[in-house]
Amino acid sequence: MEKKTCLMIGAPVDSGKRRQGCLMGPDAFRVAGLGETLNELGFEVEDRGNVAMGPVEPASSKNKDVFALGETIAWTKSLFKAAKDAMAEGFPIFMGGDHSLSLGTVAGVASYAKEQARPLYVLWLDAHSDYHSPLTTASGNLHGTPVGYVCGRDGFEGFPELDAKVPPKRVCMIGLRSVDPAERAELARHDFQLHDMRAIDENGIAPLLRDFLETVAERDGLLHVSLDVDFLDPSIAPAVGTTVPGGATFREAHLVMEMLCDSGLVSSLDLVELNPILDERGKTASLMVDLVASLMGRRVFDRATGGFSGRKTGSAVH
Repeated sequence: MEKKTCLMIGAPVDSGKRRQGCLMGPDAFRVAGLGETLNELGFEVEDRGNVAMGPVEPASSKNKDVFALGETIAWTKSLFKAAKDAMAEGFPIFMGGDHSLSLGTVAGVASYAKEQARPLYVLWLDAHSDYHSPLTTASGNLHGTPVGYVCGRDGFEGFPELDAKVPPKRVCMIGLRSVDPAERAELARHDFQLHDMRAIDENGIAPLLRDFLETVAERDGLLHVSLDVDFLDPSIAPAVGTTVPGGATFREAHLVMEMLCDSGLVSSLDLVELNPILDERGKTASLMVDLVASLMGRRVFDRATGGFSGRKTGSAVH
């Protein structure tokens, strides 16, 4: 399979929550050697620098606890365009930045997929479901709203109107372990594929992911992966402001990435919530780069792998 050019796109978004530091995430990924690692794996790499936030216009919400609404709307508009453009030119890797960046990246990728007449599927690797809206979030932190936005929840006045929503049945969440009661009740009203850490403990992570990937392959879908640092257990990935004990282990995380690589389905990637201020000598940034390497084809042993639909694949890039 011909390898697409990897497009490294910085998204220094820090408006999605009150604890600052994620704006330094893109440069932390660069310093940890993401570009060099991709080169070593045989990919052409283009670092497009950082997306700039567009003009901030006055914005308000009925929920008085909402934080930095105008800034987050501005980021969403800028990242929507950056994502849609990048999808036509290579394999975009959006380096965050807090998870509110996915309001723009997933919406832009979905718009591109619609133009290609292909369904977009989303794999959400996160401790949180992020299915709130600006009206339902108790914290007011908009990094907890991107899935709600791209799936078409009400309450996103002022945000760009979506030309391509992602149906809940095309969203698979793995690693959940911090979902508030109101959000849990709303999720239950829809047909998301939800896998918390108990499901992983009882069944193993591989069967849960395999079922989802088989569906994506059968529908000839594009697959966007959104990887939050807090998907991982904080003992191995401390550089996140939303640590939740009991996350994915080193091996579980690498297995997910290797399976995604084998599938040949992944078309775009978010790396989010890395806060270098909270890191330990670059430990988390290095681990995230290693996970990307597994996604893009690094193996302990070279072995032939049969992809879904009978395809043989050597990298995740579709």
